Amino acid sequence: MDDADVPRVGPSIGDDPSLGDGPPLERIESVFRVYEMRAEDDQLVYYGDPRTNPERAMEELWPIFREAGYDPQLTMRHGEYVLVAEPISLGIDGIPWTNILLLCATICSTLFVGAFWWYPGIDPFGGPIEILGAWPFSAAVLTVLGVHELGHYALSRYHQVDASLPYFIPVPTIIGTMGAVIKLKGRMPNRKALFDIGIAGPLAGLAATVAIAVVGLHLPPVTIPEPVVQQAEEGGFRLGIPPMLELIAVAIDQPLYGDDPTRNVNPVVIGAWVGMFVTFLNLIPVGQLDGGHILRAMIGDLHETVSALVPGALFALAGYLYYIDGYGLQTIFIWILWGFLATLLASAGGAQPVTDERLGTWRQLLGVVTFGLGLLCFMPVPLEVIQ
Repeated sequence: MDDADVPRVGPSIGDDPSLGDGPPLERIESVFRVYEMRAEDDQLVYYGDPRTNPERAMEELWPIFREAGYDPQLTMRHGEYVLVAEPISLGIDGIPWTNILLLCATICSTLFVGAFWWYPGIDPFGGPIEILGAWPFSAAVLTVLGVHELGHYALSRYHQVDASLPYFIPVPTIIGTMGAVIKLKGRMPNRKALFDIGIAGPLAGLAATVAIAVVGLHLPPVTIPEPVVQQAEEGGFRLGIPPMLELIAVAIDQPLYGDDPTRNVNPVVIGAWVGMFVTFLNLIPVGQLDGGHILRAMIGDLHETVSALVPGALFALAGYLYYIDGYGLQTIFIWILWGFLATLLASAGGAQPVTDERLGTWRQLLGVVTFGLGLLCFMPVPLEVIQ
């Protein structure tokens, strides 16, 4: 049986001026003419017609429902306008086992990768006790990623936007992970919330990154055996150095480079490198990335034009490195990959806040400063593959 043929159940307009603990019906009726309403599980469903443009109606209805503890959405069902209100849930229901298991797996992957790549004196196949020696690297990487995502989470709670805890992604890359993400549910209330939530992650992550860089540069370097050095010269990889890391090293008067090829920076510094690279990638101004959220909040719909140009810029960078600087395909692959990812993100579009008022001057300035900090984290060649 089609949903349109199912008789609607629940209170009628004349039964009660409100449905459950939702907002009073007369406040809804001033914007949305209701001819039937019902409860579906924990949702409140109103059938009717907006008295004005649907987008304008949602701008007026949003604060009414948010005040009552609901997140409203206007949809179409079988040609009818339907206002669906879902209770706002900002807490964590039960034990977040998925988050915990992914975090544990990422701890294991970063410990193993740290022992394999960054601590030459540790045998990564020597068992669990052996790889625990790589804990400083693992802790550095997890801290910069975790603080970044918790910055988003804290501001999401502040603006009453439902968000999950961070999901870490364990992958045996040279850093042991593909990063971490949080899941935002529902629409952004306004540009301020979009800006604050978007910018909180990069700024919090950068603060943790700078602290870890300072600590790592004060720690003793690691010794690389001669055979490993010779193997690296024949085939290996070399990390690029972002300007921010160089500035920190100069500011605290700690050497970042050395003449001895058998001495390398402490692996904790690599954790700071991860934080800087992740910050730059997240600040790419496209789609649903942090940079896309910030730019959308700053310049409104004009961000779509910028997003459309980003993939071309990334492909152009890859072409320049390949044809002009002579880097191999393995080295430039990261920008080819991100060019395709940026294309997908741009086509999906950015976030659309319910109310679209302009940001204040100080937020605009903070956005410009944040993008400037992101540029200090940029490396044309993050990872050079030596063949």
